[in-house]
Amino acid sequence: MSDRLARTRSTGVLAVLRAPSPEAALQTAEALIRGGVTGIEVTYSTPDAPAVIRELIARHGDAAYVGAGTVTTDAEAHAAAEAGAAFLVSPGTLPDLTRTMQDTGAVVMTGALTPTEVMTALRLGVDVVKIFPASLGGPSYLGALRGPFPSAPLMPTGGVTPGNLADWFAAGAVAVGAGGDLAHSASITAEDWADIEARATRFSAALADLRK
Repeated sequence: MSDRLARTRSTGVLAVLRAPSPEAALQTAEALIRGGVTGIEVTYSTPDAPAVIRELIARHGDAAYVGAGTVTTDAEAHAAAEAGAAFLVSPGTLPDLTRTMQDTGAVVMTGALTPTEVMTALRLGVDVVKIFPASLGGPSYLGALRGPFPSAPLMPTGGVTPGNLADWFAAGAVAVGAGGDLAHSASITAEDWADIEARATRFSAALADLRK
């Protein structure tokens, strides 16, 4: 196992966090962590995402695996890295942006869907290829990609639930990204942190079950 991928693999589930305010993002992250999901991807659709990242690291240190998502510019990559992000996630794979992300030293995850896009990401040397939106093909599509790319570090994002978590890992995922079914937007808007925590508990229990 690559040392750069060890934390991603061991964490297993990265919560894709989109919140309307920094405070909502922090409250959501705290609920996720209480529920056992310690991988937190703070997306740049969240206002002042670097400040949220910095605060979560200050609160939890190495007990949480905190990074930035929806990174689309060089400035965002630098700001997230300066805030302490352990990983950077982009929805696509742009060569110049990917190199900037790599220069920060953070674990780099870039998005792809088609075989050509996967090849591009692998050629650029990213740490993880984020298959997005994975809901379009499901676990069977991820498994099909394993044919031409048997050793590629693939992370499906989109369409991941506690009920199909085992299927994604059986298809070859190194980790999964979970958004709507975990950091549920309606629950965040309603400030229903108990629901967020319950969702995280279901995910963490499903992950523990498949690792027994």
